[in-house]
Amino acid sequence: MKPTAARTAADYLKKILTARVYDVAIESPLDAAPVLSRRIGNHVLLKREDLQPVFSFKLRGAYNKMVHLSPEQRARGVICASAGNHAQGVALAARRLGCTAVVVMPVTTPKLKIDAVKALGGDVVLQGESYSDAYAHAMTLQAERGLTFVHPFDDPDVIAGQGTVAMEVLRQHQGPIDAVFVAIGGGGLVSGVAAYIKAVRPEIQVIGVQTTDSDAMAKSVEAGKRVQLDDVGLFSDGTAVKLVGQETFRVTRQLVDGFVRVDTDAVCAAIKDVFQDTRSILEPAGALGVAAIKQYAQQHGLKGRTFVAITCGANMNFDRLRFVAERAEFGEQREALFAVTIPEERGSFRRFCELIGPRPVTEFNYRISDASLAHVFVGIGIHKRDEAAKIARSFERHGFATLDLTDDEMAKEHLRHMVGGRTALAADERLFRFVFPERPGALMRFLATMHPTWNISLFHYRNQGADYGRILVGLQVPTADEPAFRDFVASLAYPCVEETLNPVYRLFLR
Repeated sequence: MKPTAARTAADYLKKILTARVYDVAIESPLDAAPVLSRRIGNHVLLKREDLQPVFSFKLRGAYNKMVHLSPEQRARGVICASAGNHAQGVALAARRLGCTAVVVMPVTTPKLKIDAVKALGGDVVLQGESYSDAYAHAMTLQAERGLTFVHPFDDPDVIAGQGTVAMEVLRQHQGPIDAVFVAIGGGGLVSGVAAYIKAVRPEIQVIGVQTTDSDAMAKSVEAGKRVQLDDVGLFSDGTAVKLVGQETFRVTRQLVDGFVRVDTDAVCAAIKDVFQDTRSILEPAGALGVAAIKQYAQQHGLKGRTFVAITCGANMNFDRLRFVAERAEFGEQREALFAVTIPEERGSFRRFCELIGPRPVTEFNYRISDASLAHVFVGIGIHKRDEAAKIARSFERHGFATLDLTDDEMAKEHLRHMVGGRTALAADERLFRFVFPERPGALMRFLATMHPTWNISLFHYRNQGADYGRILVGLQVPTADEPAFRDFVASLAYPCVEETLNPVYRLFLR
């Protein structure tokens, strides 16, 4: 093999064609995504590396590197640093080849990946906040114990193993392909994919994809030298790399056609897109390619093209799905958030709801806090992003001061969960939990039936995607109106539980 500086796509082509990966890897399918394809007007294909035995492409490069080690090296054992997927590949390869494996992982690694590595026999060491921190500790352990380091990306044998993904894509789809979208962490996958594609079908574009807060490779290529990030975002932990490899930077700079940066909301929407087409759940890194296809096609006004996204991993912690589901609506541009100020007077809440009209209300948070003004946090379903500004202008025209919070990170992440608190203005307040059918008009029916002298002092609702919505309501009901109130609740025929005596309510809201 030629020295690193002279290595070409043709050199890598030979290494990829002779790579040893199928002792442990499968030839993953190349599946169509018909729902997404129809929606964006382009033919989208998913290279399903999330279906590998360790739910990631990483076992290809890890095994190809380790199978080429000498018997003496394997006898001493191997060590690696990884955010999770490479770790599983090394652990599986070590078990197959009969050697020991020490795996250094950041403390931020999802528990799912840590447990998977342990189940494969890997000796897990947790160190640091990112891959780069784990890598530094792994270098120390390597020197102390005489182990062989298996790099997750910056190694020709690893790059060649990952390049077999592209070899399969071109064999599985011999028709036109306009671009292949590849997630980038350290750059091993994109280097292998670009090396093979540019040697065999150079007309196909290779587009690298990074998150906006972990874009070391894109910044490095733009600067003409490797750039180390001070911090990286951890949502897409599989691509959270502060400094890309020397060899992967060289190959990427030479062969990759361009880059797309995507944000967290777009990635969450892409996870949902893949689920709708496949009923599979990707990890954030695995969905980067899909998010980029949507963004790229929209920005360039493309229709009728054929795009491939490498869905490179599915090691997702189940608890993360709550966050993904919440933020997917923003990524799909289907939800807008507003802070609206309305007069604190009877009937104003109903007037405001009438102004919303038939639009679906996705969230409503309100707590009485001022004698003259009420501040409402509301989410409204939309079809495209520019509707948010139109809705805000409509509220303003009707006398409701409005802030559009759709792009406000603090509002999306924190504020929506913090609206409320104690108040001295909630005299005679009683607290109720209602279960509403999730259909248009249910809220207006509630408001229209309610006695006009009963004031709403607290309201909390969030659409959870179920057939029924759960709503918490505070009502100021005078004691003399108790019989009328019982009749009101009975007329609604909504399940209702009174929570006025709940100690949590009295601790935090009363």
